[in-house]
Amino acid sequence: MTNELLLIGSVILIFSMALLSYRFFGKAGLYCLSAVATILANIEVLLLIRAFGMEQTLGNVLFAVTFLITDILSECEGKKAANKAVWIGMASSLFFLLLSQSWLLYVPSEGDWAMGSFREIFSSTPRMLLSSFLVYAISQLFDVWLYHKWWAFTEKKTGDRRRFLWLRNNGSTLVSQILNTLLFTLFAFYGTYDMGTILSIFVSSYVIFIFTSLLDTPVLYLARKVHDRSQRSA
Repeated sequence: MTNELLLIGSVILIFSMALLSYRFFGKAGLYCLSAVATILANIEVLLLIRAFGMEQTLGNVLFAVTFLITDILSECEGKKAANKAVWIGMASSLFFLLLSQSWLLYVPSEGDWAMGSFREIFSSTPRMLLSSFLVYAISQLFDVWLYHKWWAFTEKKTGDRRRFLWLRNNGSTLVSQILNTLLFTLFAFYGTYDMGTILSIFVSSYVIFIFTSLLDTPVLYLARKVHDRSQRSA
C-alpha cells in the first residue's frame, strides 16, 4: 500500500498547491507552478512503479495539474491567460532540455561522484522531453480550445455563463487526456518497452487521468470562489 498512499498524498499536495498558488499569487502563481510541474513531470516520468494493480509511470499527477492550471485560468482569467500558461510550460521544457543536455558535455573532476548518475538519468530525457514538448503543446492547446467550446455551448443552451462548470472542466480534460496519453505513450516509450508494457502504461495513465480530472473539479470550484472573493474586495 506504500505506492498507493504516496500517489494519493501526491494528488492532495499538488492540487492543494495549485489552489494556494492562485489564492496567494494569482495567475502569476499558476504560471510558476506550470513551469515547475512541467519540468519535474519530465523527470518523474522515468520512474516505473506498480500501484492499484497497474504498472504505471510517475509524473501523471504532475501532468494532470497542468490541465487543472489551464482550466482555472480559462475559467477565472480568460482564454489568453490559459494559452499563456501553455507557452510558459513549453518554454520551460525546452530550456530544461537544453540545459540538462549541456551538463553531460562537461568533463567531471576526479573527485566527482554525481556525473555517472546524471548521465544515466539525463541521457534518457531528450526523447522524453521532446515527446512531452510536442504532446504538451498539442493536447494543452486543444484542451483550452475545447474548454471554451464547451463553455459557449452550455452558455447558449442555458443563458447562464456560470453554470455547468463541471461539464466544461471534465468534458475538455477527459477528451484531451486521451490525446495526451496516446501520443506521449507512443512517442516516449515505443521501442523502449514491449507493446504489452506500453499498453499497460497507456491504460493506467488514462485511468489515473480520469480520477484526477474528477478530483480536480472541486478544486476548480474553489478557485472560482477565490477569484470571486478577490473581485468583490478589489
